[in-house]
Amino acid sequence: MSLHVVLVHPEIHWNTGNAGRTCLATGATLHLIEPLGFSLDEREVRRAGLDYWEHVDVRVWPDWASFEAVLPTLGEPFFFSTRATRLFWDAPLGEPDDVVLIFGRETGGLPDSLHERWADRFLAMPIVSPLVRSLNLSTSVAVAVYERLRQHRR
Repeated sequence: MSLHVVLVHPEIHWNTGNAGRTCLATGATLHLIEPLGFSLDEREVRRAGLDYWEHVDVRVWPDWASFEAVLPTLGEPFFFSTRATRLFWDAPLGEPDDVVLIFGRETGGLPDSLHERWADRFLAMPIVSPLVRSLNLSTSVAVAVYERLRQHRR
């Protein structure tokens, strides 16, 4: 079983750091699609308190096209968006052996072009309160990763 978490144009290093911690804890690979809203240099990573970062299996891609070219070799993709109508609970996250969970940037989510091209692969997390537009990126990553693990347990 392989699990990949993809952050497309993440803007906040603390969210990326928390997603990295979740990936490390669960054996997932973290993919970051540039541009990033922060630096990954050693000083910035240390300042964010990411003392475990060196252990995270992280891969940085220069753009979506470069990543999308290898996506079919990584596993079945699932995109997360507040605009999706299908709940992630209803998706077969546990059935394929290899899964790729894809998330957009904090302030704008995933680009419209991905919504159009991958429409049938988009999932939402339920939000009950009308006062909440979305969940924090790192929270969403953790919820999705652990739902994948829950569904895949044998």
